Amino acid sequence: MGCYGLVFTSSKSHFTTVISALIMVVAAALTVFAGPAAAAPVAAPIANPSVHLQGAPNARTFAGYTTTDGRLVSPTLLIRSDNLASLTPSDVAVLRQRKVGSIIDLRTVVERAVQPDRPIPGATVTVHDVLSTTAPATLVDLNSAYRAFVLDPGSRLAIGNTVRQIARQAAQGKVTLFHCSAGKDRTGWVSAVLLTLLGVDRAKVEQDYLDSNTYRHTSAADRLNGVNASWLRSSFALADQRYGSFAGYAARGLGLTDGDLNALRDALLVPMTPRVSR
Repeated sequence: MGCYGLVFTSSKSHFTTVISALIMVVAAALTVFAGPAAAAPVAAPIANPSVHLQGAPNARTFAGYTTTDGRLVSPTLLIRSDNLASLTPSDVAVLRQRKVGSIIDLRTVVERAVQPDRPIPGATVTVHDVLSTTAPATLVDLNSAYRAFVLDPGSRLAIGNTVRQIARQAAQGKVTLFHCSAGKDRTGWVSAVLLTLLGVDRAKVEQDYLDSNTYRHTSAADRLNGVNASWLRSSFALADQRYGSFAGYAARGLGLTDGDLNALRDALLVPMTPRVSR
């Protein structure tokens, strides 16, 4: 629940559901405000994708990620993250040093009001609310939320627009940071979509998703703060079931053309530098 929120509805019949969902969002927000436990170290891969932000512990790149055709995902042009509300001045300086020029906020209007991002000088902000058209009753159950990522028209539109915007920014050499609240559910699915489109194998995609448990110092057993591989797998399975394949989901579900996919890969994939023997 830490990574998604709710939208308002004018229907009185949904009022109680909306209020309940809002309470859960605020509770999740307070969990994020509390920050990670201090004792547990971050077990990052050798390439060390962590951005090391005190106020956004789940902020990381895709450094060291390889594709099945032997290329590397850009280690600098993309950052996936939790919300930026609690950034310290030094965190802001880190993001400026990394030349973050575009921020994509995947959150709902309520979440953005409860936890407004701290501004990053020089960066433009775009909202692609993944749950803008999702029924409030859906938002109080993670399984339903993960189904919405694949099936809900508003979710599909937001994710497709996110992919296209990332490709455009990367083609101009601009660094994009995309985030939700905890950086684990919506950001986790968007990251899985991006990595799959780029050609990263499913095992690595799943590991990237599960790394939220490490960076947030929690486990799959914690439904509020953690992530579970079964949620991600169910979304991939649903995409296959509804659209025939992940490629079908990308084309018909997200509206991505071959041109969009080629632009994404051209902008974000780099040749792997061969090791020099000594």
